[in-house]
Amino acid sequence: MRVLVLGRSGQLAQALLATRPSDTEARAWGRTELDLCDTGRIEAAIQGFGPDAIINASAYTAVDRAESEPDLARALNVDAVTEIAKAARVLSVPLVHVSTDFVFDGHQSKAYAPEDPCNPLGVYGQTKREGELALLQAYSAAAIVRTAWVYRAGSANFMSTMLRLMGDRDELGVVADQIGAPTSADNLASVLWRVLDRKLSGVWHYTDAGVASWYDFSCAIYREAKRAGVLNRTVSIKPISTADYPTPATRPAFSVLDSCSLRDATEWPAIHWQSALIEQISKLKEN
Repeated sequence: MRVLVLGRSGQLAQALLATRPSDTEARAWGRTELDLCDTGRIEAAIQGFGPDAIINASAYTAVDRAESEPDLARALNVDAVTEIAKAARVLSVPLVHVSTDFVFDGHQSKAYAPEDPCNPLGVYGQTKREGELALLQAYSAAAIVRTAWVYRAGSANFMSTMLRLMGDRDELGVVADQIGAPTSADNLASVLWRVLDRKLSGVWHYTDAGVASWYDFSCAIYREAKRAGVLNRTVSIKPISTADYPTPATRPAFSVLDSCSLRDATEWPAIHWQSALIEQISKLKEN
């Protein structure tokens, strides 16, 4: 099976290439192969390639910058997604599209199920939700997998940012009143391959198991990095509130996703985020 992975430069696309099944040929496209802002070319380019399946790991993900670049965010998160869906429909091949916890407002106090009402707070979340709706309208056989707080060793993400800051500063303040679930890109990628293999459709959720605040996640990164010898200095990490760290875009205060149905459908175990973090830190040490 030949699978087209869109979003080559991103950490998820790299994880998809690293975890692909042995009987699968994965071809990753980035801007060089197909500029997704050029929506008029998308459908023809994908049809010309003729993949057996598509995983869309591309997106406009600059949450704060989206507030000042709504047109660009919409072009990548809505218009491009629509054209990708049209190509998959014409080819009649499975399509897996990755979405986000930012489609929710964070006012709920229990884990969000896939069918819970969406109410995004900012441009990024709004465009991702619009992209979901456009995709399902264009190709109802597609699968959407929402995820959150994704990180991977060797990529630009929260973990790498924290480790860089811990290497430079003696004290850090990290937001403690936003709650979610840190998710290894490698685990997410493995689940997406299973979604593709089982030809699932509709909306699903996946994150690693457990919950944490950004402060909790930072403390765990610090602890495991020290234990692995990746970090060799002492840093004080202080909890702060969202109000202490204002950003252009409003984040959901609670964005834990209920992944039970997808774990059952793909027979994927509930891997706790702390176990996944230990694995990712160990990869940093190896490299």
